[in-house]
Amino acid sequence: MFPNYQVILAVGVGGALGSILRYFTVFFQQKYYPADFPLGILVVNLIGSLMIGFLYIYFQSYIISDNIRFLLITGFLGGLTTFSTFALDNYLLYQTSFSLTILNILSNLFGSIFAVLIGVKLAQIIFK
Repeated sequence: MFPNYQVILAVGVGGALGSILRYFTVFFQQKYYPADFPLGILVVNLIGSLMIGFLYIYFQSYIISDNIRFLLITGFLGGLTTFSTFALDNYLLYQTSFSLTILNILSNLFGSIFAVLIGVKLAQIIFK
């Protein structure tokens, strides 16, 4: 079953807004606080993680439409940072299995870094 157009629109609008906020956060951080460390990305990751934790509990306590949930969680926070979803997934996994949580964290962290390395090497081979 395909999601309805309202959900798709909500995700798209939220994603656009989150992405724009991430862009401006990184832009202004680099302009006013230049650093070798990616501080702007850390800021949006931490804010996104804080927000997804807050919204997770809020949405359990109050009746909120699916469109608003998708706009905020999948759209806005997904555009701002996918790291927030990773953080929530690990929080939920931790409720049932500490060892699977550690496995998930390490697999995502090192697997993603390894995937970047493979992508770089493939691009270097293809576009050499």
